[in-house]
Amino acid sequence: MRWLFRALALVVLIALSLGGALLLIPSKKIAQIAEARFEEATGRKMTLSGSVHATIWPQLGVRTGRVEIANADWSKDGPMLSAKGLQIGVDPGALIGGEIRVSKVDVLSPNILLERRKDGTGNWEVTPPDAATGGQSASPNPSPGEGGGITAFSLDKAEISDGSVRWIDHASGQRIALTGLDASLALPSFDGPASLDLTGQVNGKALKVNGTLESFASFLAGDPAPTDLALTLDASSIGFKGTFGTAPLAAKGALTASVKDPTALAAIFGQTARDLPKGLGRDTITAKGDVTLGADGAVHLRGGKLTLDGNALSVAGDLSFAKGKPRIDAQIDAGALDLSALEGASGKAGAGGSSSGSGSGASGWSTTPIDASGLRALDGKIALDASSIDFGTAKLGPTKAQITIDSGRAVADLRQVSAYGGSVTGQVVANARNGFSASADLVAKGVSMQPLLSDLADYTRLDAKADLALKLLASGNSEAALARSLSGSGNVAFGKGALEGLDLVGMLRTLDLNYVGEGAKTIFDQITASFTIADGVLSNDDLALKAPLLSAAGKGRVDIGAQSLDYTVTPTALSKADGTGGVKVPLSITGPWAKPKFGLDMKALSGDKVDAAKQDLKAKAEAEIAKKLGITPQEGQSTEDAAKQKLKEEAAKGLLKLFK
Repeated sequence: MRWLFRALALVVLIALSLGGALLLIPSKKIAQIAEARFEEATGRKMTLSGSVHATIWPQLGVRTGRVEIANADWSKDGPMLSAKGLQIGVDPGALIGGEIRVSKVDVLSPNILLERRKDGTGNWEVTPPDAATGGQSASPNPSPGEGGGITAFSLDKAEISDGSVRWIDHASGQRIALTGLDASLALPSFDGPASLDLTGQVNGKALKVNGTLESFASFLAGDPAPTDLALTLDASSIGFKGTFGTAPLAAKGALTASVKDPTALAAIFGQTARDLPKGLGRDTITAKGDVTLGADGAVHLRGGKLTLDGNALSVAGDLSFAKGKPRIDAQIDAGALDLSALEGASGKAGAGGSSSGSGSGASGWSTTPIDASGLRALDGKIALDASSIDFGTAKLGPTKAQITIDSGRAVADLRQVSAYGGSVTGQVVANARNGFSASADLVAKGVSMQPLLSDLADYTRLDAKADLALKLLASGNSEAALARSLSGSGNVAFGKGALEGLDLVGMLRTLDLNYVGEGAKTIFDQITASFTIADGVLSNDDLALKAPLLSAAGKGRVDIGAQSLDYTVTPTALSKADGTGGVKVPLSITGPWAKPKFGLDMKALSGDKVDAAKQDLKAKAEAEIAKKLGITPQEGQSTEDAAKQKLKEEAAKGLLKLFK
């Protein structure tokens, strides 16, 4: 890009070098000489339309008519540079002493076109004719004093008014227009500092640039030069203080940046930005740190402080492009991370097993397509250390994990994760290489199930700590598809706790199904179970529950895809000191898991207590009959016999009254 500066400087110097002859040679001839010298130096044709003449008043110098510099021969979009004219002023005293000191340059309404064709070649890449034919050319690495092959000059002030710059990338189709360009450049000494102030509009949004180069000659030669730059575009800004060079492109220094509304900023450049969720920079991104841009295009950040919306991160990392796409290797330290917006539009299934919105299927799981294309956009390895992470559907405490992304496959190694009062270790994989799939191999210890199941499935009836081991695999492009394809296996063991909304002891004691709902609960000492999952359906046949007043066995199916239950628990009310005996009655649990239905299988009633209950009911019935008849059975006499005796006695009394 320094060729742009060189071309402009060359135009000025050619005009000035002819200044002494301008009074003696016709302007047309002067223009021809200037055009020839420019083409010799750059290989590009320059056209000066109108006269080229010296000016004495109000300033000694040169004035030209319209100026055009030809574009690359492959371009079809017009000249690389055109302007209504140049006004160049020189210092008379310096000129008498043999030194060219430019006091002022005005470029009138310049239009600059920068474009890159599909193979990456830029139109600013020029080749002088002698270099193209193998002749001698300027040194590829000229010394600072040479200024990249440009004769040393100074410039009190150069101004551009009402200019424009167009950028066209033929590979991506990107087009950017910088209009209303007003700029001021000061270069008191060719080897000294240069300052730039620029304003304009980029695709209709306000742009402001202020910058200083400590060594203009070094920069023009492509060497690193101390640089202080501040740029504001719309509501976003960036600042850099360090060194910057162009051959090769390299930078090192302190960077600060503030991006407001990244989506709107991308739109300014004709790009469609990924719709970032809240917490990952949807609204605001701020950054600062020490950056190094290497000759290979790699960017290194040290001591970085990054804020994504409300999430503050400390970052040390490297960004490279070894395989033609970005690769990030980073260490990230964070406090409390709020990533709840990752839950996205799908949301959680409501208490009734469904959620509103077009993205929800009949099962309650979202049918909104999962966009995992971001996994294919880059590779890398990121180590994360956070004090807590809120994913919306799940919440983690202190977390140490390493995330590796390779060709669309992300592997999260959970090295230390605190969650719901317990700990979780293992590995989670998200694979977007061919469609989308996810797997997990996890071990959890001491996890509180009530808050966990509440967050994951709006289920709050199980209150206990659990140890859990599971292996899961699912594939599909939506939550619903993943739930229906889920497969795997696992086992779980619960410690002391309660099953809320169901009083098994009360049901068994009274054989009454009304012992459900708010306030009802079953206290237990332990629950163990193992399970397998196929096609989204969990199967279990060895559930064992131990409680102070009962024991229970369970088996059945949980259709995760449909969010429904078909399960049978067979509790036994304990009546003997050794924990055996008592009423045993199967309890069926069916329907949606948010609002299940309960049923007792009365035909399957069994146990010692059932017989005792029958005898007790018979005794109560006979006592009620005796009370109503006013009889009192004698010892060993049944209520029926006592009733017959009572009837005989009453009949005899009636007969005696007839004969009196």
